[in-house]
Amino acid sequence: MIHFVVHEDGDGVGVVVVEGVKAGQELSGWIMEDDKDIRVTAKSDIPIGHKVALRDYKPGDTVIKYGVDIGKVVAPIAKGEHTHIQNLKTKRW
Repeated sequence: MIHFVVHEDGDGVGVVVVEGVKAGQELSGWIMEDDKDIRVTAKSDIPIGHKVALRDYKPGDTVIKYGVDIGKVVAPIAKGEHTHIQNLKTKRW
């Protein structure tokens, strides 16, 4: 079962595509560009459509999703954590 998808190998987050991801759960992901599998352990509950971090981030880091800069980290994010408005902000404003 695929729990999250990643567009390309350089992306730092994947998008959860199933309901009910819980902290501690081993997640299977699919990197679309290379048709590769990836595994991550969820560190927090993550709703469907939200992002899971594929590496550790510190404040000020840039997050890449689908090959595009989606914002700046404003609070530490550990690999496997829910990545959303509580720890990531757009650079647009």
